[in-house]
Amino acid sequence: MGEQKLQKEMHTIDGMEIYCEHDFNGRPPILLLHGFLSSTYTFKRVIPILQRNFSVLAIDLPGFGKSEKCQSFIYSYYNYGRFIKSCADYFELDKLSIAGHSMGGQIALNAVRVMPERIEAVVLLGSSGYLQKSRRVWIYSSYLPFFDRLISAYIHRRGVINGLKNVLHDPSLITDEHVEEFGRPLAEKEFYKVLCRLLRYREGDLTSSQLKDIKVKALLLWGKEDKVVPVHIGNKLAEDLPHAEMITFNQTGHLLTEERPKEVCEAIISHCCPT
Repeated sequence: MGEQKLQKEMHTIDGMEIYCEHDFNGRPPILLLHGFLSSTYTFKRVIPILQRNFSVLAIDLPGFGKSEKCQSFIYSYYNYGRFIKSCADYFELDKLSIAGHSMGGQIALNAVRVMPERIEAVVLLGSSGYLQKSRRVWIYSSYLPFFDRLISAYIHRRGVINGLKNVLHDPSLITDEHVEEFGRPLAEKEFYKVLCRLLRYREGDLTSSQLKDIKVKALLLWGKEDKVVPVHIGNKLAEDLPHAEMITFNQTGHLLTEERPKEVCEAIISHCCPT
């Protein structure tokens, strides 16, 4: 089967310029949400496989990737959830599944809370979970002049390659393209102002009681060697979500879509498109 065409373009959604990659092919829609310091590039290896069974929409979240670094957007998870509803409205998606990686998992769960009647299934790939709200000192610091420069200095000290080594179990998978794509947003000064606002407005992750109220079926996919969000977080999420199934992968780190693209897609297709 030949590679199916993927549209890559900017759309104005909620007054912001948002980068989108999509293929609306008449199949059931799935929306892909990346994680912290990332972009649609996270899903590069899984999109061609998912296109065989889904209409695929992947976006760079406001403030990330090629999307606008809006300085008036409230960067809270719940507000991101409301933005996801705006995306669904914009693309006229009445029913859809949502897959979120890392931070994108919490955003996906918040989107379920905003529009539960429209979500067929939620897929959490190494999703963040149970993180508390930022400490008050960091929230206050986010208002200080030049605090964005301190964040920039901290991130640049870590470096892109070290960051990739942290999210991949097998460092030999790192390519020049990875370094370029994951490093691209870090060159934009406005991006660090976004991180200040995210630090300021990010509420804590959903609590156990909030998770228990989510009735949508959930698929949790986790790397057993995930150093960013350890597998025990996934186990707890699976316990708290009423209709959850969890699958783990050996010798796999946080970036499952890079290390296990075929297996990830097979699990998503089986869960969201039962035959």
